[in-house]
Amino acid sequence: MPQLTEPQNEEQQLLHKLRPSRIILPVLIGLSVVGFMFWRSYKPGDLAPLANAKPVWLLLMAVVLVARDAGYVYRIRYLTQKVLSWRASLEVIMIWEFSSCVLPSAVGGTAVAPVLLHKEGIPLGKSVAYIMATAMLDNLYYVLAVPLVVLIGGDALYPHEALQGGLVATLRVAFIASYVFVSAYAFLMVYAIFVNPRSVRRLFIKLFSIAGLRRWRNKAYQHGNELVLASAQLRGNGLAYWLRASLSTAFVWTARYLVIGCLISAFIDVTWAEFWLIFGRNLTYKVILLIAITPGGAGIAEGAFPTFFGKFIGTPTMTNFMVLLYRIVTYYLYLVLGAIFLPRWITRIFGKKQAQEILH
Repeated sequence: MPQLTEPQNEEQQLLHKLRPSRIILPVLIGLSVVGFMFWRSYKPGDLAPLANAKPVWLLLMAVVLVARDAGYVYRIRYLTQKVLSWRASLEVIMIWEFSSCVLPSAVGGTAVAPVLLHKEGIPLGKSVAYIMATAMLDNLYYVLAVPLVVLIGGDALYPHEALQGGLVATLRVAFIASYVFVSAYAFLMVYAIFVNPRSVRRLFIKLFSIAGLRRWRNKAYQHGNELVLASAQLRGNGLAYWLRASLSTAFVWTARYLVIGCLISAFIDVTWAEFWLIFGRNLTYKVILLIAITPGGAGIAEGAFPTFFGKFIGTPTMTNFMVLLYRIVTYYLYLVLGAIFLPRWITRIFGKKQAQEILH
């Protein structure tokens, strides 16, 4: 079995990429896009709905945000079988969210998470297994949620009012393709972890031995070995373990997708049918974020938001305000929290002297 551990200096180099100064670029990109959108669309009186804000919906949005993070903390603590304390679980989640904000969306915090768990005293093999379990559960939620929202929203999930027919067709193809890919990968992970990981490893090796894919053969081999290791670590856990993990996953992702609906409802009157359509459009909106190459989707998330949710809000100026508020509570907030939690965590794990080397 190949060695999965990395030299400590490589771990420190990875954490160095998360130094707080990295927040400057995504903040500049995101605020520049929002600023341009305001400059292009602003008209006096467009922000009048702000005077009619509904405190109940604003409070509900705050509750949903806190509940989501509490759900993440609960899940990682119980997935790791309570090896992590509540404090360590909170720090891991905050840094994980932070890494998702400063790294490209396609990478997210997955590359950093095993290092965080390993430095908290969990063997690296188990750390990789726990992160793969979260990835599997996250993908399964998406696989199960998409048919439900398609049943509820149908063709209205696509923003026909904002995109021309050809672009809608392209978005539909991308949405279906992403669903097929995520579904195939999710069920492959389920099969690998619970049934036959070695056959999946052989499949990866054969697939990436094809001409044109050979450059990723080593990574595929490593990923196959990680699946074998994850299976050995996770297969023995009982039904209660997986039920708790599954329910907490459903809770945190549902809360995540409810934020936009709560935010819009705080300023605009929407029907319950529109509210759940907004929830459903989150899943098509996610397709855009998955292919974003900027840190945390900065600029792309802001630019795409009016296309998917503008029809529920009204004027472009009010929509742009919603964009700004949405990114503040779901993105910029975690940049700030990460910039606070990360230095403290690194100092606790590595000591003050090494922390200064890593963060500068």
